[in-house]
Amino acid sequence: MSKSELKRMDNVGIVVESLDDAISFFDEIGLKLEGRMTVEGEWAGRVTGLDSQIVEIAMMATPDGHSRIELSRFISPAVISHHRTAPVNALGYLRVMFTVKNLDELVSRLTRKGAKLEGEVVRYEESYQLCYVRGPEGILVGLAEELGN
Repeated sequence: MSKSELKRMDNVGIVVESLDDAISFFDEIGLKLEGRMTVEGEWAGRVTGLDSQIVEIAMMATPDGHSRIELSRFISPAVISHHRTAPVNALGYLRVMFTVKNLDELVSRLTRKGAKLEGEVVRYEESYQLCYVRGPEGILVGLAEELGN
């Protein structure tokens, strides 16, 4: 038997309470809504181990089409816990990082819409300008702007 071969990473999943707020946040960063639908039934529950479930999902894609974020709002069963206020050194999946153009302008737009800067915007040598931003429901994203390009 040959070793399986990794082809790509399809998406990162984020569970939210408000799909509309999360879609708006990621749209502001530059992702595009590819589709929105409800997934339900016994087959879906077999994949997740949650038995029968009803989940509204929205798929957001990066402009290059290579990466996606799957936003999920569980209707049934109910969400049982969260880590919205976990610090950046908490165990587990924490954030996704996007490379953007004009970081300062994007951070300004996001904070006007209610996002909070976690820490501050910092410069790493002459390579990057970086920051973390918390969006709706405490979603943490990293933003990086390549410098000198």
